Amino acid sequence: MKKITIILLSAFTLSACEAGPKEGFGTFMGALGGAVVGSAISDNGRGGSANGMVIGALAGGIIGNSIGRSLDEQDRRSMYRAQQAALETYPSGQSATWYNPDTGNSGSYIPQPAQQNNDGQYCREFQQTVTIGGKTESAYGKACRQPDGDWKIVNG
Repeated sequence: MKKITIILLSAFTLSACEAGPKEGFGTFMGALGGAVVGSAISDNGRGGSANGMVIGALAGGIIGNSIGRSLDEQDRRSMYRAQQAALETYPSGQSATWYNPDTGNSGSYIPQPAQQNNDGQYCREFQQTVTIGGKTESAYGKACRQPDGDWKIVNG
């Protein structure tokens, strides 16, 4: 719980420094993803360390803020639809893509096999790419299926 609090405080602190909702969204998502990656790297996948999570959250927040600044509402809706479709219906390894012709931004989600967690939820790891202005960023994440059928990104 302490680790999650640190991550959320870092994400919200970074989000508060920015002017718009796009930057806040990007900062929060980047911080969350960075925390997961930082935890895995800092402790060789043995449960993570708080320092790695904080460093990852800060780095991810900075990168996510930059991406979020460039994404409009239609981009975020397209990303969300591709994410939900990939996690719900796509076979492992098959890419679900999105593209916004108005901005030229695009991306993809590649889901991995579903696994049931200790709470009985089905979860899938995924790789995400986002291309903005010809520059592509990649991230990894994990999402679990909620009772309402939506997939929600989770930590770990």
